[in-house]
Amino acid sequence: MAKALSIDGKRLYSSLAELGKIGAYKDERTGIAGVNRLALTAADGAGRRLVVKWFRQAGLHVTIDKIGNVYGRRRGLEDHLAPVMMGSHIDSVPTAGRFDGCLGVLGALEIIRTLNDAKATTRRPLVIGFFTDEEGCRFGTDMLGSAVATRRMTLAAAYALKDRDGLTVEEELRKIGFLGQEPVGKIKPHAYLECHIEQGPILRHKGLDCGVVMGVQAISWQELTITGKSCHAGTTPMSFRRDAGLAAARLNVALREMTASGRYGREMRAAMGAIRPIPGMVNVVPGRLICSVDLRNPSDALMKKAENDFAKLCKKIAKLDGVTITSRRTAKTPHVPFDKSVQDLIAVQADRLGLSHEPILSGAGHDAQEWSRVCKTAMVFVPGEYDGISHNPREFSTPKQCADGVNVLLGAALALAEER
Repeated sequence: MAKALSIDGKRLYSSLAELGKIGAYKDERTGIAGVNRLALTAADGAGRRLVVKWFRQAGLHVTIDKIGNVYGRRRGLEDHLAPVMMGSHIDSVPTAGRFDGCLGVLGALEIIRTLNDAKATTRRPLVIGFFTDEEGCRFGTDMLGSAVATRRMTLAAAYALKDRDGLTVEEELRKIGFLGQEPVGKIKPHAYLECHIEQGPILRHKGLDCGVVMGVQAISWQELTITGKSCHAGTTPMSFRRDAGLAAARLNVALREMTASGRYGREMRAAMGAIRPIPGMVNVVPGRLICSVDLRNPSDALMKKAENDFAKLCKKIAKLDGVTITSRRTAKTPHVPFDKSVQDLIAVQADRLGLSHEPILSGAGHDAQEWSRVCKTAMVFVPGEYDGISHNPREFSTPKQCADGVNVLLGAALALAEER
């Protein structure tokens, strides 16, 4: 069936553009249109309602589970069989483009539309899922919806998470109308596939059409609270200060030095992406500061070493600057390898379409890594222009790049859907 079918690339790109209007804003510095559709905000609710409308127009049976994950199901010839699931997310960081996550959801929808146009039915049912708060930048835990659906996190723990304003996940799901009734974990897929932009420079730099994703590197997130003493910036001598901001600066520099040291492998990565001094005034030395720490490494053993060494460093800097530093774990996932047979299937489909490709390890977390605990899983990566920049309004993949990736997804999904 795959040999006779090809998605409508213009229709896919039009859908991406239409969804990209929800939460749209113009970057003040560049004037480029971006997307701010933070999880469980009014914009996220509007985006969800649009995609649900498209699901229903495509004849899908829509259900919503208790963590707000949305599923659209297409019947199969042997409808009792476990479905092949495709999906991703539509929530965004506050400074996003229109492709991250959305390509996986709308690409899967375009596959359903293509099958509808051809009046074709697969042996197994097909399901599209889009999952709550994949980004994790509002409630502090990434892949939230898929983590609950695959039982890495309990529903109660997810409901209790709060944003900076003290609003809980449960309250915000109810507010936007997506506190569903379906039990979490009800769907047990035969396989899970996800098409996603690479969010990095490798494929574009090598001139490759797509990537066959081998897995996802280990990810560790912490929130640090640094407590010193607030004082007047002009009247307090330097020797009297216990500056939480200074301690945070030392830690940030140390993170960079860790990545360059070679002690944790060549692929060690680290960032302090959120830094919030309190009270945050120009003439007040911050007595408290809350910051995030993001560590990533393809090796679980080297990640553990980096975490241990960073914890020792926190104690050293706390003593040096006369502050206290406490840490709260917000997310942690090990290195996740994807199913080799599904990777091979994706590579075969790329070869069939004459697309260049190579294996690639994902540096970013994805819903696919959660579903890999439940069923055989792999991903297709699409290259991005401008060195694959992502989480930025300049995020951009061409119509051909998007269509190529989704056509590979189509072939792999159809093959998996015919398996007994």
